[in-house]
Amino acid sequence: MSHIRVVPEMHLILNPTTGVIAEEKDDVVEYSLDAVKTQLDELDNIVTDMMNQLDPNAKLLNMFPGRERASYNAGIVTNAFYGAIIGFIVSFLLLIMMKLGGI
Repeated sequence: MSHIRVVPEMHLILNPTTGVIAEEKDDVVEYSLDAVKTQLDELDNIVTDMMNQLDPNAKLLNMFPGRERASYNAGIVTNAFYGAIIGFIVSFLLLIMMKLGGI
């Protein structure tokens, strides 16, 4: 609940967030937001996980243990592969130009 009953006989309650003591009224509807808070905490974890996807060294939410740098290593391998392919294409074009007498 969002309040504490200070003196139940006199119907006094305390709001812990503001520190105000007030009179409890019968016409006020009380609703617990604990279920909403649980869902918000779960969404906060998901948002944190989405932000961690931008950092290659960050641990993701559903990641197996010991794979914290998997994205970093995959990026290195991918860039090395693309660099090798581009290097082969450039060297092949230079070889063709040398055979045709352009260089």
